[in-house]
Amino acid sequence: MKHPIHSAVTRRSLGGIAAGVGIALALSACGGGGDPLSGPTTSAGGPAAGGSLVVGSADFPESQTIAEIYAGALNAAGITATTKPNIGSREIYFKAVQDGSIDVVPEYSGNLLTVALDPEATEVAADEVYKAVVEKLPEGLGVLEPSKAENKDAMVVTKATAEKHQLKSIEDLAKVCKDFTMAAPVTFEERPYGFPGLKKNYGCELKALKPFNDGGGNLTLQALLKDEVQVADIYTTTPSIADNDLVVLEDPKNNFIAQQVLPLYNSAKMTDKAKEALNNVSRTLTTEDLINLNRAVSGDQKQSAKDAAAGWLKEKGIAK
Repeated sequence: MKHPIHSAVTRRSLGGIAAGVGIALALSACGGGGDPLSGPTTSAGGPAAGGSLVVGSADFPESQTIAEIYAGALNAAGITATTKPNIGSREIYFKAVQDGSIDVVPEYSGNLLTVALDPEATEVAADEVYKAVVEKLPEGLGVLEPSKAENKDAMVVTKATAEKHQLKSIEDLAKVCKDFTMAAPVTFEERPYGFPGLKKNYGCELKALKPFNDGGGNLTLQALLKDEVQVADIYTTTPSIADNDLVVLEDPKNNFIAQQVLPLYNSAKMTDKAKEALNNVSRTLTTEDLINLNRAVSGDQKQSAKDAAAGWLKEKGIAK
């Protein structure tokens, strides 16, 4: 899903999203032959005292930006933190948190549950997913408060299509599904949340799938805007949704599992002070924030993840 605005293509191909029910946001396998955890960390600034925490990230810009936000918030609270970006897929960074190679990493609740913890999990609503994650985490690992921010798959149509067919939700879409072609990765035809889920939950059987490997990127966007397809699978934090006045159809039956952003951590070095600093981020971070951060990092502004994070922290009054 790596469109010109953010790194969705990488995410779509990743173990997290591609292998799980959700999407969204999973992570791509780490390339190259070296140890992804052996490279240098980057300092987020702040105190130079001992007992520092290492904040890791997956290998796509949104994860890297959130990791920089976590590190910046920790430093602002007087806790030395450095970042270890681009670790790789969920399989790699989850193991790294377990063995203490990194201390904390941004995660997405739905994929954490269904990819890393329990592929057979049936929870879909945000509170149910979070509760299941807490219950199923192995000893030594924990999660902090989930944020309001989510990055999940969504059924997206143009404003003109929504108005023409009076579409506000996937339930509305079901009435015209047989006439609609959908743009999505080829895997959407078989994923539980894809064609099978749409049929099971909404009685929606689409006319056809037009597969795109850009994970909701520019090719998908252009096909939708040109009416080559009438609906597309695009992540909710993709700036092109707002930039093109697209309509995200509501999902009242939770076909797409909740994907709240939250910190996954190793309890060995995590203090109450550090937890509070990270919880403060979760209480503040919204989906709209992620969209704007993705636009800043992967759009025309081409900000670094660290600079975008610093601007957000200052704007929210978390750091100077």
